[in-house]
Amino acid sequence: MKCKPCVIALLFIMVGTISKSQDRDNLNYTFSLTEAIDYSLKHQTAVLNSTIDEEIARNTVKQTVGIGLPQVSASYSFQDFLKLPTTLLPGEFSNPPSSTPIPVKFGTKYNSTAGIELNQLIFDGSYIVGLQASKTYKELSVRNSKRTRIETAVAVTKAYYGALVNGEQLSLIDANLSQLTKSLNDTEAMFKNGFVEKIDVDRLQVLKNNLETERENVIRLLQMNIDMLKFQMGMPVQASLKLTDKISDVRAEPVPVMGTDTTAYRSRIEYSLLETQKKLNELDLKRQKSLFLPTLRGFASASKNFQSDEFAKHFDQSFPTSVIGLTLSWNLISGGQRIYQVRNAKLEVMKTENELFNAKNGITNEISVAQKVYINSLRSVENQQRNLTLSQEILRVTRIKYEQGVGSSLEVTNAETAVKEAQNHYITALYDLLISKVDLEKAAGRINY
Repeated sequence: MKCKPCVIALLFIMVGTISKSQDRDNLNYTFSLTEAIDYSLKHQTAVLNSTIDEEIARNTVKQTVGIGLPQVSASYSFQDFLKLPTTLLPGEFSNPPSSTPIPVKFGTKYNSTAGIELNQLIFDGSYIVGLQASKTYKELSVRNSKRTRIETAVAVTKAYYGALVNGEQLSLIDANLSQLTKSLNDTEAMFKNGFVEKIDVDRLQVLKNNLETERENVIRLLQMNIDMLKFQMGMPVQASLKLTDKISDVRAEPVPVMGTDTTAYRSRIEYSLLETQKKLNELDLKRQKSLFLPTLRGFASASKNFQSDEFAKHFDQSFPTSVIGLTLSWNLISGGQRIYQVRNAKLEVMKTENELFNAKNGITNEISVAQKVYINSLRSVENQQRNLTLSQEILRVTRIKYEQGVGSSLEVTNAETAVKEAQNHYITALYDLLISKVDLEKAAGRINY
């Protein structure tokens, strides 16, 4: 009886643990496109690694700064001479003088030295340039991280739109299948009453079977696209994901078409990256030139030497030493290596300038092409939508004529096939429109994260 409260408490703990585990395993998400992009920027592996690269760049800057700060080192050495070294002195030093060298042992059995040394860089042209380059390197890593976020957002957007298009396609097939099923049921009833032939029923049954097969394929394709979207987002593929955005809302979003803008390329992260790379190359050129200058360092050191023939009295007596000074080093002749290093650095700067010009030209052309493709895709969707509406109207009239006995079942079958083809053309055009919309926004530099 006394243990009953303990058992109850243990049960509560177990229930709480199970509940927390279930919450952890509850991978059910409902996302709009904006929410999907926000999720990807926090979970996608490439984005996470680019954030780590930014931290590495910040640490590298601090590491470079540390080269110019005081460097302090300490040392200690201990020696136990099992046999003291012997030195031969000239015999003339003996009394009386002799022609035979005199063997003499100097020193003590135990020797140790403790010291501390300070080094300070006073002037080094390459270090000054290195500080500037390290900050530019940090800027490059930040822009690389931004490019990764943009590319991730673009990939997630395209995958999201692909899934939306599959959902729209499934809705159209369901609506068409519902109408076709009704037509088949009506035709079967008319066949039983002797008003139509068996072949009329068979034709509609074949169309229905094909449409059901297509529906199953679209359902599988929709799941594949949602899985691809989850992968692009960095979400576990086994998670459940539902999309909240609608095709109609996406199409209603205005996409401004740019006029002639000769500076639009500056909005692109790719151009900014090349500009940063040019800065790095210019700094490298500056660094190569700085190697012609001397390097000046200051130093200071202090040490104590302990000597004794008895280990117990080793630290009783010490002999201090201290020194300060300057070191000037200047590499006067290097076999022409530095000259060619400077020339190569200049050539690298020229290459980057050429790449900037090419990037500017390419981005301008990309924007122009993306605008044309988007306009064509927009018109294509409008045309295909009109064709779909028209084919549906033709099917409606053809069914009425058939039911009234003034039309054939073949006309109905052809009209059903035409509607199905119009739906497929519309879905293809709709997907092309959404993808061209993303490409235009990316080309114009409107996607920024």
